[in-house]
Amino acid sequence: MAIEPLVAVIAFYLYDGGMTDESSNDLLPPAPFSVTIKEEMERSYLDYAMSVIVSRALPDLRDGLKPVQRRILFRMKESGNTPDKNYRKSARIVGEVMGRYHPHGDAAIYDAMVRMAQDFSMRLPLVDGQGNFGSQDGDPPAAMRYTEARLHGSAMPLLQDIDYDTVEFRDNYDSSAQEPEVLPARFPNLLINGAGGIAVGMATNIPPHNPSEILDGLLRLVDNPDTTEKEMMTIITAPDFPTGGMILGLDGIRSLFKSGKGSLRMRARAEIVPLKRQQHAIVVHDIPYQVNKSRLIERIAHVARDKQVEGISDIRDESNREGMRIVIETRASVEAQVVLNQLYRLTPLESSFSAHMLMLVDGKPQSLPMLAILRHFLAFREATIGKRTLYHLKKSREKASNLLGIAVVVSHLDTLLKMIRQAKDSDAARAALTAHAWNLGDVAPYVALVEQASEEKKVSAGDVYHLSDDQARAILQLRLHRLTSLEREKIFEELRQLTDAIAEDSAILSDRTRLLAVLKEELQQLREQLASPRRTEVVADHQDTADEDLIQSEDMVVTLSQEGYIKSTPRTSYRPQKRGGQGSRAMTTHEQDFVLKVYDVNSHTKIFFFSSWGKIYGTKVHKLPKSKSTARGRHFAQLFPIKKGEMMHTMMPCPDEWQSDDYYVILATASGSIRRNQLTDFSNVAANGKRAMHLSQNDHLIGASVAQEGDHILLSTRQGKSVRFAVEDLRVFSKGSTSHGVRAMTLEEGDEIVSQAIVAKGVGEAHCLLTVRSDGYGKRTPMEEYRITSRGGKGIVTMKMAEQTQVVVAVPVTENDEVIITSNRGQLIRCAASGISFSGRASRGVRLFRCKSDEFVTSVAIVKSEEVAS
Repeated sequence: MAIEPLVAVIAFYLYDGGMTDESSNDLLPPAPFSVTIKEEMERSYLDYAMSVIVSRALPDLRDGLKPVQRRILFRMKESGNTPDKNYRKSARIVGEVMGRYHPHGDAAIYDAMVRMAQDFSMRLPLVDGQGNFGSQDGDPPAAMRYTEARLHGSAMPLLQDIDYDTVEFRDNYDSSAQEPEVLPARFPNLLINGAGGIAVGMATNIPPHNPSEILDGLLRLVDNPDTTEKEMMTIITAPDFPTGGMILGLDGIRSLFKSGKGSLRMRARAEIVPLKRQQHAIVVHDIPYQVNKSRLIERIAHVARDKQVEGISDIRDESNREGMRIVIETRASVEAQVVLNQLYRLTPLESSFSAHMLMLVDGKPQSLPMLAILRHFLAFREATIGKRTLYHLKKSREKASNLLGIAVVVSHLDTLLKMIRQAKDSDAARAALTAHAWNLGDVAPYVALVEQASEEKKVSAGDVYHLSDDQARAILQLRLHRLTSLEREKIFEELRQLTDAIAEDSAILSDRTRLLAVLKEELQQLREQLASPRRTEVVADHQDTADEDLIQSEDMVVTLSQEGYIKSTPRTSYRPQKRGGQGSRAMTTHEQDFVLKVYDVNSHTKIFFFSSWGKIYGTKVHKLPKSKSTARGRHFAQLFPIKKGEMMHTMMPCPDEWQSDDYYVILATASGSIRRNQLTDFSNVAANGKRAMHLSQNDHLIGASVAQEGDHILLSTRQGKSVRFAVEDLRVFSKGSTSHGVRAMTLEEGDEIVSQAIVAKGVGEAHCLLTVRSDGYGKRTPMEEYRITSRGGKGIVTMKMAEQTQVVVAVPVTENDEVIITSNRGQLIRCAASGISFSGRASRGVRLFRCKSDEFVTSVAIVKSEEVAS
């Protein structure tokens, strides 16, 4: 059998039935019809995308619900599963919803119902669940056959007006039932409970808000429709998450409020509680929204185990029905606040919420800011109240008309009964009742009252009343007990009440002011019903956590070698010793390298380095390589971009408030030059350094110190001379100047300055000058033996010198200070200043450090008394 005729028939039916020639009745070739794969994919994908957007993923602005949520709530009300009734099996609810409205599988329905029952997911739960409905630990809910549910009281305002023709209904999936297109919500569920969903090419993530604030905002808009965004933000301060916590900063809130998009930084609410033995516990009460508590604890344990956060000794979950409580215990040697800052940085204790208020507006996806959402909702409520009022008006008019007919005929009972008995059937009786002219008598005032409140055509004329068909039906359905005289008075009273209701409803529909008054009254009642305090705190003045906030405050010894190797070591690595010993290893040095500078500082201290070319480099101590006491450290060239031939000659720790204008930098060179700059001149040192001072050839910096006005500068030379003069003797050089400075001291031939010290203003007898010689001898000399002179003098003797020795340092100390002495071989001794004897200026002192052959002292650092006490 040939297939051509079959192809022709198929083509005939596929391509619009083909075309025929009326004259010949012959079948003509079908019209050409073709669709490219691209066109078909575009059309099909667009249909799929719109189905997902409208029917699954995005909530409606008016009731804030997705279709599956709306169907669950509607079916629960429809079946009488309300808050005043007993719980019902979740499986039954899911089955009814799936069978009547949502044929997409029971899992999707049950998941949606579970979320509406979780008080940690919804700001106002809409379903009252009984049983296991999941937890913040990520535990799944029990199977639907084990749990029970009913409508929550918070859900009733969403459904309250649904029986009054306030919303449109449509056929369900098989046209066997009707379902609402939207619920007549009395409060903006979209903003109060939020929503989340991923559609095709778009996603929504609306944060929940405080019910009291949202309703207050609506009331403000009713009173003043021209309320600005700034004014509204004083009422609706920020999202209010059901899990509490904190929102950091206002930028994300403002962006969300103005554009409908914004990123909110959320942080757990935690407190630091002191424990015994100087330990502390970090107690977490709230965690950020949508953070899994169990995974959070696992993450904290992970960063503690991997040493990303040090100092955690124990983690446990003490949460119960009364609330959340995560306890993180810290060791006594660490700062709990630093540990908490590190946990904020490395764990979900601090997370972000990327908000995007995308919703369906008139069936189309649209992103709106806060004020626009509130105005859209008020317009919806205004229209809903109008529809509800119109429904009540129609019903009142119908009932008043029927009662009026009953009132007319009960005055003529004998005539009424006779007509009914003589009628063949109900239709004949109804016809007889409508055809009869009823005498009004004393019912006439009520006829006038009802007709005055009705917009329908009058049915009375003079003293005669003709019943309508509906009135006749109501009379025939009348129960006999309504014919008594007492019931007749009740009918008249009900007529009066109905006419008052008709007048009230008519006034509301004709006067927008009256309608808005009804809207405002409902909002005020809802506010009393749904009011609750804020759970999420807004930290408006929050500043980002600085690096220092993540670093433990620790006393460190910073060591710089002649060859430019630098390191920081915890002070506790160097145990105190008696003077005169050989010391312990401070740094592994190579041949021709020795320790040049040693400073006792804090890990948060700002420290500046000055190179042989007069350039300054800056960093924080905690950024320096942390090494063991015996390690060599890292070369300065690995930390800063110094050039070939440039060496580090000195470093300068800064005070905590080093950016104050009260501090100055004193720079002194070996050849006797000195200058004063404000410390703030170096507040913005670039990564590649900054020129601080011009140095002559063969000259180098020997010291850089921080001083204030009223302090004194004490310079000491290699050959044992010292000069002391006031800081004010030096003029302040301008920020851009890099000159070599002015003369600080007149030096003898072959001599050079080796030490610079600052004598703080107001020092008393407790201070003395510690002078240390290169062979390990040293002494303490009363400060009053060093008189104040003018800058530029030759100075006075400060120490008796021996052959091939030189002064290493001369620095003020107190009785409670400690001294760290370092040798060229990397040996270090730490001893108390009180163990060093007092001697006059011209003496050599006592042995502080026992130097071996080819060993000499290179550096001395002072651990101040308040640091020792701490």
